[in-house]
Amino acid sequence: MKRIIFAFAFFLYLVDSQAQISQETFESFKLQERREIQYSIPEDYSEENKYPIIIVLDAEYLFDNVAATAKFYSKFHGMPKAIVVGINQLKKDFRYADCAFDENSGLPDEKSKLFFEFIGLELIPHIESKYNTAPFKMIFGYDISANFINYYLFKGESLFNSYVSISPTLATEMETRVPSRLGAMEKTIFYNLITDGEILKKSTQLPILNTAIKSIESENVKYFYTEYKEADHTSVATYGIGKAFDNVFKMFKPISPAEYKTQILTSEGPVFDYLSTKYDMIEKLFGFRKNIDLNDIMAIYAASRKKEDFESLKPLSDICKKQYPETMLGFYFEGEYFEQMGEPKKALRTFEKAFGMQEIDFLTKDMALEKIDALKADFGF
Repeated sequence: MKRIIFAFAFFLYLVDSQAQISQETFESFKLQERREIQYSIPEDYSEENKYPIIIVLDAEYLFDNVAATAKFYSKFHGMPKAIVVGINQLKKDFRYADCAFDENSGLPDEKSKLFFEFIGLELIPHIESKYNTAPFKMIFGYDISANFINYYLFKGESLFNSYVSISPTLATEMETRVPSRLGAMEKTIFYNLITDGEILKKSTQLPILNTAIKSIESENVKYFYTEYKEADHTSVATYGIGKAFDNVFKMFKPISPAEYKTQILTSEGPVFDYLSTKYDMIEKLFGFRKNIDLNDIMAIYAASRKKEDFESLKPLSDICKKQYPETMLGFYFEGEYFEQMGEPKKALRTFEKAFGMQEIDFLTKDMALEKIDALKADFGF
């Protein structure tokens, strides 16, 4: 019980201390009305970095949960810090007008079309003009707003890279239209569908939608389905948000022991290629280059030694020299590379350089000195 209380208190501390929460009354030309917008901006926001945008519909229900989870994951799970933007929709029953659709066609009605344009042509450009944002955009919706977010798939190129649909109340034919559009996408789309036990008892569309998306044969579609049978249609809003972040930002996490054993050690190519591919993919999907985690560098170093793939030590050392220039990391790895390649003189000089630099992680000056002494003894330098 004490652990639960401590975890909850710490969670509240994160929310209070790691973000700037603010509200804005936005004058929308498209909607011809004022809309209340909530913002969660990283407290250490810097123009030198780029931040993904996360749009949260039904913000009165979802914003606090999404914002808190985003802060928690960015601190402990490798997710990039993000700008979270919530659109309030309860006032004046805005949500029903914002997300309304024609019962026969299943397409947005006139007010819903304007709300669609408000987000894409007014709100997001407004955010991008104020902050240094990454190209990656994510959107959350619940119930009828979860149906609404699908309309962004119907454009030539999706405005959003990631969709989180929480127990959607689907419009007509949406169970076939969404899979059709996803299958035609030329860029990578993350699609999370979260359902509860209550809606599953009533909806005939959701099982069809799930089966159809699962059957899509496209590398561009990253689909995740999570079913919470014990949750009802109200409580499901508190489920699955962290799981969605897990799914979308998985590659941002440091290499885990399981990943090391099952993917790196079993790979056929040079182990450095695994690291290179991972960070190239992050840049491709999210639009910015992430600094390589020390944990990941050490995992690749360990795998290089275990698999006797000493060629991977050279590009690894080059990265370390750039990213950790004051430490012995780069020169120590390069010294081991020369040692294994049969170039003892180069190895000796390189270990001597490492000896004069700062220790880091498990690497110590004593280790460099042992290498130096061993090379001198073996080759009579």
